[in-house]
Amino acid sequence: MAEIEGARRESNAQPYAILVVDDEEAILESLELTLGTEYRIFTATTGEAGLEILAREEVALVIADQVMPGMSGVEFLERVVEKNPRSIRMMLTGYADMSAVVRAINEGRIYRYIQKPWEPDELRVNVKRALEAYELIGENAQLAAALAEANEQLRAENRYLRREVERRYSFEEIIGESNAMQRVFEVMEKVAETDATVLVSGETGTGKDLVARAIHYAGPRTERRFVAQNCGALPDTLLESELFGHKRGAFTGAHADKKGLFEIADGGTIFLDEIGETEPGMQVRLLRVLQDGEIRPLGSSETRKVDVRIIAATNRDLHKEAEEGRFREDLYYRLRVVEIRIPSLRERRQDIPALAHHFLDKANQRMGRSIKGFTNAAVDRFVAYHWSGNVRELENEIERTVALAGGEELVGVDMLSEHIRGAQPEGSAADSSEPIVEWNMNAAVDTLKRRLIVEAIRESGSKTRAAERLGIPRQSLQKMMKRLGLTDDDVSA
Repeated sequence: MAEIEGARRESNAQPYAILVVDDEEAILESLELTLGTEYRIFTATTGEAGLEILAREEVALVIADQVMPGMSGVEFLERVVEKNPRSIRMMLTGYADMSAVVRAINEGRIYRYIQKPWEPDELRVNVKRALEAYELIGENAQLAAALAEANEQLRAENRYLRREVERRYSFEEIIGESNAMQRVFEVMEKVAETDATVLVSGETGTGKDLVARAIHYAGPRTERRFVAQNCGALPDTLLESELFGHKRGAFTGAHADKKGLFEIADGGTIFLDEIGETEPGMQVRLLRVLQDGEIRPLGSSETRKVDVRIIAATNRDLHKEAEEGRFREDLYYRLRVVEIRIPSLRERRQDIPALAHHFLDKANQRMGRSIKGFTNAAVDRFVAYHWSGNVRELENEIERTVALAGGEELVGVDMLSEHIRGAQPEGSAADSSEPIVEWNMNAAVDTLKRRLIVEAIRESGSKTRAAERLGIPRQSLQKMMKRLGLTDDDVSA
């Protein structure tokens, strides 16, 4: 019969330690003779002596006799469980007292019991398997500890990322000191505390998505998911699958069940951008979610309840679209529980300098540049330009400028795009065609004021509304027009 090799540790580690406890010296000698060539053997004739050895040695396997004077084998193994739960426990028994064996298995949690007299080779096999189990338990414990550490690190990273997301999409990250933006902030702060459905309207590039995210992260659902979908980016069938999910086989290519964004966002917020682009069929399904809080995946006959806050956005006039039958009126009013209109950049020109510096800081950091600011003339061009693409266009322009900059410390007019270098305000008054005077600050400010007043009155249609837009009393507007030499003819369309 081939010799049975014992359980091996790494080459630089000590052999496994085995503790044998039996009141018969002959048994101890026999076990030491059988196992001593492969392992370190410690022996004791009483349970108390065995516990002393266990306290000072790293013991992998404990073998104890069932019947001993004083502390019995079962009692001893129960103490071993308390002192060193990782140790594998085996019991020697000279008779078939099954009730005692059952107790040893339950209370002492023994790995295996060995009947006297034993077969040496069988004993070696049992010991080898027991020590392999001990090694596996140790590896599992190390893996569990590493997994716990990794999970804690992941939780810490998630907390950090959440704080970063909340900071990035906080109200403070939306730049705007103008009266128009202050009114937007007031509504955002109030609605963020509720679960009300919100419709965010405004031209393309005004930052509707930032407003939606800020509302979510300032509200009670901040710990749950925020998911976004551009409704104009997908055809109706794909959009339905994306929002509501589908069952396997619902259509060609549906090889597995898929959760929709409404289900993924359960408990959180879903942002439906460009809601005005949806088709009538999709509008009906969205109406059902708003009314009943239920979705039905494509290919399924079952509905599912979802608890989702809806924030929608559009660059269309949905009221007009509903009146003309291009958008469901009932859906419009369901979405428009609270409407937040984001003003165009033309309506809040006084925010342009602050926005420009904000985007310059971001571009500097991203591209490793150190441009300090803008010349007065460059800021004048920014303020005068129409910005049909709004904040997004301004950000893109500054990114372009920083990317193409050399070693300049300030962004000058010559560094701007050609269409911005030649920017003139919409509608020219008697003096609106004259360039901003770059070397006379007072003259430059007066020129800018003339342009803003002319534009505000022409766009709003009255001096009262123009004064509101400019954030000044009507009397102050009239006094300013008189000082600047502006007449009613100058500001008429």
